[in-house]
Amino acid sequence: MEDKQKETADFEQTDAAEAYLDADQPFETSDSEDKEETVEATEEQQRILELETRLADTENRLLRVQADYENFKRRTREDNAAQLKYKSQSLLTQLLPALDNFERALDIKVEDPQAASVLQGVEMVHRQLLEAMKSEGLEVIDSQGAAFDPNLHQAVMQVQDEEYESNVVVETLQKGYKLKDRVIRPAMVKVNQ
Repeated sequence: MEDKQKETADFEQTDAAEAYLDADQPFETSDSEDKEETVEATEEQQRILELETRLADTENRLLRVQADYENFKRRTREDNAAQLKYKSQSLLTQLLPALDNFERALDIKVEDPQAASVLQGVEMVHRQLLEAMKSEGLEVIDSQGAAFDPNLHQAVMQVQDEEYESNVVVETLQKGYKLKDRVIRPAMVKVNQ
């Protein structure tokens, strides 16, 4: 009986060992599952990194678009302000020859009383026209005796006059005008050498 019990015990140990080995099989499966989970986790991390990179790029592009839009708005405001500031430039430029003709007419000396009254009327119209143009920002460029400035003056002649220093305006041949801070017609001048 002892042999039978021994055989049964050996048999049970063999069954236990086989059961242990069988139990080992699932552990191998769980190792492969762990490897699959690790691979999936790595893929998820890569996907997360990719999405974070795309999000950062999108945010960067959004900031650039916002900055471009703000610059566009600022430029539009500046353009509108400049347009309002110089809105009358075209009209004033067209009226300058008429103003020159009025001044030439006023330079005529008359002795006849009727001609003098006509000249007085021309003088009044000239004064009103000049005041209206000044109210829009027109300024006469004062050049007589001033140093020559190529931004304000157009030299059409050079003379040699010892009464004036070198590079000084001797005579203004045609008045120059500015609209606020912009020259719309430079003064035509004679300059001392």
